[in-house]
Amino acid sequence: MAKVITVTNQKGGVGKTTTSINLAFYLAKKGKKTLLIDFDPQGNATSGLGIDKRELKATMCDVMLGEAELQEIIHQANQKNKKFFIAPTIPELANVEVQMADMEDKFRILKKAIATVKDDYDYVIIDSPPSLSLLTVNGMIAADYLLLPVQTEFYALEGVAQLLESMNLVRKATNPKLKLLGVLATMYDRRTALSSQVLAEIKRYFKDKVFETTIPRNVRLAEAPSHGVAIGQYDRFSKGAKAYKALADEVLERTK
Repeated sequence: MAKVITVTNQKGGVGKTTTSINLAFYLAKKGKKTLLIDFDPQGNATSGLGIDKRELKATMCDVMLGEAELQEIIHQANQKNKKFFIAPTIPELANVEVQMADMEDKFRILKKAIATVKDDYDYVIIDSPPSLSLLTVNGMIAADYLLLPVQTEFYALEGVAQLLESMNLVRKATNPKLKLLGVLATMYDRRTALSSQVLAEIKRYFKDKVFETTIPRNVRLAEAPSHGVAIGQYDRFSKGAKAYKALADEVLERTK
């Protein structure tokens, strides 16, 4: 049965989608059948894996409205990696969220959808929106674990307390087994004092929940989505690729 990991942070630009894509890629590379669910209306995980949104017949929009089963919309995410799959989305997911507000059991729609495919995968990775929204809450309720990317820049921890409070509320109300899998320091630049200071602050705040792996600022990481592939296929010898490969090892260890 799949372990479900939601990658979340209410702040944008922290490397959430980059982490979702590349963690899913390397889990699959390590032999784990992995499904990446693009649950962010921006749809960057979908386009970042080379999928043309204009050609999609059904997406997460249809799943959330009950007009398609999750299994029906899943695509192979990488032709060279037969264990890597994606459930794509399009910007209309933002409109779907408004419609969901009046739906029965609106907080558990994603959880119920994932339940239909959970036995088919080892891991399900959910790329959630950069906000505390109805979609984000669906992602938390559907998850076994939360993975929190935090950039090593000024204001890094701003809003994190609110996110953790939301996690605790979800845990108390609907998902008592929800755990914080770990905090991932992203955009780390060892050449600057600021990055080192912020990383030290993150470790002081989260202690042993911080992953040993840090994700560096890396041009190749930024370039990979424009080529429609994960970093492991674009440049497997880059610093970014090595970091996400190491992160996948840590995730495997923490989810044993």
